[in-house]
Amino acid sequence: MRQYRATATIHRQPDRVWAVLTDVASYPEWDPFCERVEGRVALGERLKVYSKLSPGRAFPVKVTELDASARMVWSGGMPFGLFTGVRTFSMTPIPGGATEFALHEVFTGPLLKLIGRSIPDMTDAFAAFASGLKARAEASP
Repeated sequence: MRQYRATATIHRQPDRVWAVLTDVASYPEWDPFCERVEGRVALGERLKVYSKLSPGRAFPVKVTELDASARMVWSGGMPFGLFTGVRTFSMTPIPGGATEFALHEVFTGPLLKLIGRSIPDMTDAFAAFASGLKARAEASP
């Protein structure tokens, strides 16, 4: 298993953070590692995520969980569980009107050892995502 995680305390209500998080078309405006995201956020929908860590390459994912203002999960990988990536976005309300945001991705499967060599270190990208989300949500009216 390989995993990455980032967190941020965002001084906005979860519904405001959720609005920024689910507006995937605007990710390139505040996430310095995002080229673009194609598709729309809805349960069962497929998205194509393009990252500057692997320029020009699409990462297809499916929205497998969606709990408004609380949790969203994107899942992708190879058939039969040979390689899977599961990215979880979660938001927990904090008394006083803030939100604890967490981003967590886990890669698993029998081909992880082979495919894992081509996965770039996403530590900085995850930190930048959490920081960018915080800045965008706090700056929004």
